[in-house]
Amino acid sequence: MNRLIENLTGLDTLTDQVIAMDLLIAAKSGVRNYAMAATEAGTPEIKATLTKHLDESINMHERISMYMLERGWYHPWNVNEQLQLDLQNIQIALNAPTL
Repeated sequence: MNRLIENLTGLDTLTDQVIAMDLLIAAKSGVRNYAMAATEAGTPEIKATLTKHLDESINMHERISMYMLERGWYHPWNVNEQLQLDLQNIQIALNAPTL
């Protein structure tokens, strides 16, 4: 994000975390979509291609998850910690100045 916009909005500390979460959500959606498409494939060749993409999407999701876990931005196995993090991020967003 542009440094000026980050400073104006007060979101400079959340930028990387927000981008990572958006990417994680997109990766999760990709996994779901490839899994569904693979089960509906019309030919073995198409199914093989979709399955390959599914495996790649699962690997990408894992890499993003690990990146976020290492930075303390994601707590998938601890609902209470994740809820507290989400509430903290919501409060930061609500307190951010509007342009």
